[in-house]
Amino acid sequence: MRSVSTSRHVLAAATTGFTEFVSQNGGIPERVFAGVGLSEDHFIDVNRPLDLASYVKMMELAALDTCNENFGLMYGQQFKPEMLGLIGGIAIASPTLESALVNLARFFPYHQQATHTAFRRYGELMSLEYRILDGAIIERRHDAELTLGMFLNVFRHCLGAEWAPEEIHFEHPTPGECQPHRQAFSARVQFGQRTNAIIFRRDRLNQRMPHGNLHRANLLCDQLVQIGGGIGVISLLDRVKGEIRCRLPEGIPLVETVADAIGLQRWTLQRQLAHHGLNFSDVIDVVRRDLAERHIRQRHVRILEISASLGYSELSAFSRAFRRWFGVSPQNFRGRLFSPVTT
Repeated sequence: MRSVSTSRHVLAAATTGFTEFVSQNGGIPERVFAGVGLSEDHFIDVNRPLDLASYVKMMELAALDTCNENFGLMYGQQFKPEMLGLIGGIAIASPTLESALVNLARFFPYHQQATHTAFRRYGELMSLEYRILDGAIIERRHDAELTLGMFLNVFRHCLGAEWAPEEIHFEHPTPGECQPHRQAFSARVQFGQRTNAIIFRRDRLNQRMPHGNLHRANLLCDQLVQIGGGIGVISLLDRVKGEIRCRLPEGIPLVETVADAIGLQRWTLQRQLAHHGLNFSDVIDVVRRDLAERHIRQRHVRILEISASLGYSELSAFSRAFRRWFGVSPQNFRGRLFSPVTT
């Protein structure tokens, strides 16, 4: 049994077939690995922990290296549950679809630490939710798209390849071309949401899994808990950033709301932030600035959409904040990035 880790890791099973997929899409795997300080040897043992931030960055680099802006989406679509190591085995061995989704939500954070997963009911609709809790991991579009693809294939393992959800939610802004997302999930896709989620009807939750085996599922759950070594520990500041990030599309979050989400009293959170020389408003400003810089570099993301995703009710307020952060307007910042190079 591994000792309890204070890192944010993901088990290497999440990279099954990655080298081949990068090559098939015209990339050079070794170049991608070098960008995060890894090598193919790191992926041989599917239960080996990989640093979560490095794993997420590797997916972003793979998209750049292959010149495939839908790399994560495509990689996730072909990622069958049996490829996902222990957590995939748990889903397959669960007796029913409902138990598979309950187990997926409960045990996925042992497979991938510092992660929130939840299985919720909203009337006749259900939601399987996923997001990374660590606010220090800014660029994570491709991780979100591949993970929901992995989750989708758990449903299709039980209900057939033609099954489709009602709706898909992603926390990142709308990509340049979103038709491939609608085609991949056979559903309406919404971007700029609070979390990543598969929304579906609950009428087939009692469907038996084709290879359900309760005894095996329980054994695999125990094994994953032992190997995972806990659900991860991240710094208070990065956790606060993560909670702020997911709430910004709905407006500026209250300190009480964020404190409650991480299990602290408001005054305790404020006191601990003060140890970093920050107050809650400072952290909101940092999160907004970091996300603004990331999104403005994606030329397909409209500035109005960036403003809304950061909780600004008016574009003028976002423009003033952007000028304070970077010394120029959002339009001028983007214009400098993408202006033709002259000699």
